[in-house]
Amino acid sequence: MQQPADYHMHTPLCRHAVGEPVEYARHAAGLGLTEIGFSDHSPMRQDDFDNWRMRADQLDEYVAKVNLARKEFPQLTIRLALEVDYLPGQEEWIRELAARHPWDYFIGSVHYVSDSWDIDNPAKLSEWKKRDAFEVWQIYFERLALAAASGLFEIIGHCDLPKKFGIRPQQDCTPLYRHFLAAAAKAGCAIELNTAGLRKDCKEIYPARSLLQLAFENRVPITFGSDAHAPAEVGMDFTAAVELARSVGYTEACRFHRRRRESVQL
Repeated sequence: MQQPADYHMHTPLCRHAVGEPVEYARHAAGLGLTEIGFSDHSPMRQDDFDNWRMRADQLDEYVAKVNLARKEFPQLTIRLALEVDYLPGQEEWIRELAARHPWDYFIGSVHYVSDSWDIDNPAKLSEWKKRDAFEVWQIYFERLALAAASGLFEIIGHCDLPKKFGIRPQQDCTPLYRHFLAAAAKAGCAIELNTAGLRKDCKEIYPARSLLQLAFENRVPITFGSDAHAPAEVGMDFTAAVELARSVGYTEACRFHRRRRESVQL
């Protein structure tokens, strides 16, 4: 089976990944993938915002690394992208980033539910004990809806990220999902099936089947991503992800070039 493009891969510039883009591309080619996309964590305006992203002065280096992979593996279609954190008030910075290079897509992700708490950070796991889980999920999905509605992103990343550590509210989150997906559908924004969840405590692809079913019903398009932080993770568990997508009704996925979308058959 021809696998879809892997649109979510990182580089050592984010300070928590290993392997150069050339190595990721080599592994992708060995798997028989025909298209991949690098989407490393974008810089913030302040380099000391956190310790898991490239610095602003490394953006050109990042582009050069991706271009080297393109040169070394001309048989692969390699897209240039960023995973960009959405925080209210940072929209102008995101627009500045968008103007700096000929990006193929931006993945919009929410990691922060406040200016200081990135909910998926293992070093801050204890913060979950101080909060009501449903309250965290509410804030998260409200920000995710704002990200989708902003028009700044082609794809929304790992859209039920709060489940990473296996912490789930007892309340029904369906209304939160519906609000977010309505915003995504209206904006024409895709969501990704991110297989990294299978490697986390939640042991489940992002998003869960129930959320993905609602996405299909709302005609929200999809992409696929391994969220690879090492070359061997490229394309990991894509067979399971494709099966999940098909099980809720999807027959197509998206690909992007210079921030324009087209559909391809699964």
